[in-house]
Amino acid sequence: QVQLVESGGGLVHAGGSLTLSCAASGRTNSYYAMAWFRQVPGKERDFVAHIRGSGSTYYADSVKGRFTISRDDAKNTMYLQMNSLKPEDTAVYFCASSVGFATTSSRTYEGWGQGTQVTVSS
Repeated sequence: QVQLVESGGGLVHAGGSLTLSCAASGRTNSYYAMAWFRQVPGKERDFVAHIRGSGSTYYADSVKGRFTISRDDAKNTMYLQMNSLKPEDTAVYFCASSVGFATTSSRTYEGWGQGTQVTVSS
């Protein structure tokens, strides 16, 4: 079992930047697919980005060109660099891990962090 802990959320003005981190512990494996999702109250958890063990990445259209996902397997840590933030990026951001394929569906991922709040003011 992998334990995941997010950090780095906060309040930022529109146009600003934040970097989220996701620290993994337990049965980590550099071949795990990892991802970021986000959720606002009353809505489903939405896919943001994923990264495979190979390092290949994929982004939701809404964040493409503004967000960058990366991972440092030596540190068992995944990152989400968020630039040009918009008020609609406001959400709780979750990191997730999968022993299998990287997909855009939250059902693929077995491990989840507790979430970190990102608030973008206009």
